[in-house]
Amino acid sequence: MTSIKLPYPNAADLVAALANKQISSVDLLEQTISHIEQSDKTINAIPVRDFERARKQAKAADAAIAEGKQLPLLGLPMTVKESFNVAGLPTTWGNPHYKNWHPQEDALAVTRLKNAGAIIIGKTNVPFMLQDWQSYNDIYGTTNNPWDLKRTSGGSSGGAAAALAAGFVSLELGSDFAGSLRVPSHYCGVLAHKPSIHLVPMRGAGPPTAPPSPNPISDLIVAGPMARTARDLALALDVLAGPDELWDGKGYTLSLRPARFNKINQYRVLVLDTHPLCPTAATINNSIDSLIDRLTKVGVTVTRNHQSTPDLAEITRNYMTLFTAFLSGSIPLEEYLKAESSAKTLLQNDISISACLERGLALTHRDWLFATRTRGQLRQQWRNLYNEFDVVICPVMPTPAFLHDHSDSEKRQIEIDGVLVPFTNQFVWNSIATLFGLPATAAPIGLSEEGLPIGVQIIGDYLEDYTTIKFAELLEGEFGMLTLPTTDQKLSFSACQDK
Repeated sequence: MTSIKLPYPNAADLVAALANKQISSVDLLEQTISHIEQSDKTINAIPVRDFERARKQAKAADAAIAEGKQLPLLGLPMTVKESFNVAGLPTTWGNPHYKNWHPQEDALAVTRLKNAGAIIIGKTNVPFMLQDWQSYNDIYGTTNNPWDLKRTSGGSSGGAAAALAAGFVSLELGSDFAGSLRVPSHYCGVLAHKPSIHLVPMRGAGPPTAPPSPNPISDLIVAGPMARTARDLALALDVLAGPDELWDGKGYTLSLRPARFNKINQYRVLVLDTHPLCPTAATINNSIDSLIDRLTKVGVTVTRNHQSTPDLAEITRNYMTLFTAFLSGSIPLEEYLKAESSAKTLLQNDISISACLERGLALTHRDWLFATRTRGQLRQQWRNLYNEFDVVICPVMPTPAFLHDHSDSEKRQIEIDGVLVPFTNQFVWNSIATLFGLPATAAPIGLSEEGLPIGVQIIGDYLEDYTTIKFAELLEGEFGMLTLPTTDQKLSFSACQDK
């Protein structure tokens, strides 16, 4: 067996190498385990490990390959976000209260990955109850960004992004409610895909001890793949997407539209890079400007800030209201009553993000209906954009990865080009695709002056997931922008990939 060069081969190449018997699943797993044990001490991306069971599964995968069995992920080691149930492993959401809780069955998304031949070798770190853009908790500690250990890797899929960036695995499963797939990918220089709403079932991805219901957790939360190439995102989405088996054959089947185009110069792109409620750092805007220049030179039709774009401020306010309305169902009664009292003191004309957060926590059913009607109107306005454009590009976050900040989240601020901004104002760019349930692929486009990754969101029309992934793939092919770190140096992806 020949060795596959680590740490940065992609999932598709590894699966092909396994199928062609260039490497055994056992050998690949042992290389993977060795790399994790040597390098994860400083990063802390994979605190929950299942190596012994993985070794048995790798032997079974090699036997299946020897018999000629073909599966999309057969023999591939990968990790999943800690919040997904894996039978026999703890699911805690970073909350010490659930430290000893072990689910009896896998989340449906995990089952699909296993049925496709993937070997789940462990679970990646998250923030307490998935409620931060940093991944730290009292059970597993802090996950560091492989590009700069003093900085966040993002959240809530922060351990997942760090594991990919460090080269521990080539494929990951995460989830997204407030940018939890896209933000860590942007911070760590990898890719993620936030699918169209309800495309990937969420059964078994709810809070610890919750029964694994086939009903959606929320119409804002999704599960999706993370990887180091767009091709791997598509490979994983092929495995993950589709109705929950409990409903299969009882109403609909999956038939996603293919990508609109296969050549980059066929795309019509709308770029949005300024938001009325939050500044965007110059280093982010400079990277987007550079991307626009490159796209224009290869024949892409690029438009900036089109007059038909819906009100971005209204989108963010609507999202923040519905976001906190959902969260209010899980807060203690005394906190809810306090929020209700606080909301009554807000001035009617106060439409700041913080005011929307307050009002959302105490939203009445009547106000919730009004907010959902507003969302419907905004959604239709946004979808009308896809009559003129194929994808919309915008920032993921207003800055690259920030320094670790474990201070009180309610008082926390972020510095953007010397200006202090409320921490929660960073929701602005992620609110768009989440509010409307649209597919959004996060892809790296370059590095900041400090050498930190910068990514963009590629947002498509509903259920046009393969269009946004394809556009990310075309960016990779045209510009070769993806670079990845090691603990002591930075290496280009092309230099590390086995051809």
